[in-house]
Amino acid sequence: MAYSVFIVDDDVKLAALLKTYFEQDGFVAHEVHDGSQVLSLVKQLKPDILVLDVMLPGADGWEICRKLRNESDIPIIMLTARDEEADRLNGLAIGADDYVTKPFSPREVVARARVILRRTGKLSKTEPLLKYGDLTLSSERHQVQKGSETLDLTPTEFKILELFFENPGRVFSRLQIVERVQGYAFEGYERTIDAHVKNLRRKIEESPKNPQYVQTVYGVGYRFATAEIQ
Repeated sequence: MAYSVFIVDDDVKLAALLKTYFEQDGFVAHEVHDGSQVLSLVKQLKPDILVLDVMLPGADGWEICRKLRNESDIPIIMLTARDEEADRLNGLAIGADDYVTKPFSPREVVARARVILRRTGKLSKTEPLLKYGDLTLSSERHQVQKGSETLDLTPTEFKILELFFENPGRVFSRLQIVERVQGYAFEGYERTIDAHVKNLRRKIEESPKNPQYVQTVYGVGYRFATAEIQ
């Protein structure tokens, strides 16, 4: 069964690019560029998830999100060119499931959509696995493959990689990684994350000293980078 996404953005080229990435990932994708058509098309198309720009002609994304939340539980990812905390909090407060700031990686938006669909129970266990480049991760099987090779990861390495897979492009401090992976955080443990990341890179990267995936953000921590995030 193919899942469907409805992309709403007045930037025609960006909407088409997102549509291409979603279709490559197995989605049925629709796009529209005017906010005034969204509510009626959601009822008509019944998409599994909505990718909704904030600034639209006809009706803005805030208004659309509020109205949809009165009558639908469709997952919504908001898109905006503004990176202000107030905007992000406003989007989440009115019922959006996630918030992505432009410019962004189209692959990241697709990944976030899959995470939301899985979390809300809309994504079947038979759906395609999480994939980036030559890496494939199965949370259900607790398994990672590089090409056709199954990698031998420790439980901690797997949890770190799973965290990165589900949050591509997001920067995590060492303490945040400890808290997300272990369920608690204490400063005496955070430096061991460097050792785990070093071992993880040795297993998943072609060149661990010049990592493609798990990248260091100096003075902050680490992030998982896709090809579009440089």
